[in-house]
Amino acid sequence: MTLVGRILVFVITILALVFLGVSTVVFTTATNWKEAKDAETKKVNDLQSKTQTLTLQVEQAKKEFADAQASHKAALKQQEDIVAALESKIKQAQDEITTSRAALESAQQNAKLALEDSSARKQETELLREQKSAVEKQANDFKIRQTELNDQIRELSRMLETATNNANDLRDRVARFSTLLRRNGLSDDITGLKGLENPPTVQGEVARVDAQNRSVELTIGSDDGLVAGHELFLYRVKPQPDFLGKIKIISVDPDQSVGRVIGATINGKKIKEGDIVSSTIRPRS
Repeated sequence: MTLVGRILVFVITILALVFLGVSTVVFTTATNWKEAKDAETKKVNDLQSKTQTLTLQVEQAKKEFADAQASHKAALKQQEDIVAALESKIKQAQDEITTSRAALESAQQNAKLALEDSSARKQETELLREQKSAVEKQANDFKIRQTELNDQIRELSRMLETATNNANDLRDRVARFSTLLRRNGLSDDITGLKGLENPPTVQGEVARVDAQNRSVELTIGSDDGLVAGHELFLYRVKPQPDFLGKIKIISVDPDQSVGRVIGATINGKKIKEGDIVSSTIRPRS
């Protein structure tokens, strides 16, 4: 029962007691006023006591009601504060959710990019692994080739040592041969010896003849490929073709040379300036 209902019950009870007292007074007055008066007085006292008790109870009920109202207001204020705090927390939570959602989307995007980058790096790693395998295989091939080359180097070193010894021996032999050739009045120039093996195709003229008709100075020399030891044919073409003999080159300069008649000229013919020398034109047999 509510506090208002209790108060109404108390008021009704008091009114009932009052009516009861009035009726009792009327009844006692009709029978025995004094006894009734005493009895009613006692009843009134009892009723007053009860009324006082009920008044105290009503005051206590009012106080409790006021306390209940204050407590209710305080509780309501506390509940409102709690609701406001909860609403603030909910808003904060919603903001955090929004931030978290944005962070999650960013993280998902970053994760996607990281996954793509990881895939690319994985492919790159596979490629590097293949390249590493190829390089290792090539390195092994190089090691094998290096071993073979080292063997070849050792073999070539032995051959070089043998060749060096042979070269030193040949150098000593060449020096002895050169000394022997110079002692016998021969040239030891190897280029001249090589030139003798392949005589050039040349043609020149007699520039001068000595008094003994033995030596001639020619208009061709080493620039034309002549070396000491070459043999040339000597002839003239005017006033009529006439073969004179052969000469041997005994010294050369870049643009001239000196030759000596081999044996003697044909029928002792005199050599003249302007006569022709050649390495290719042969006399008629």
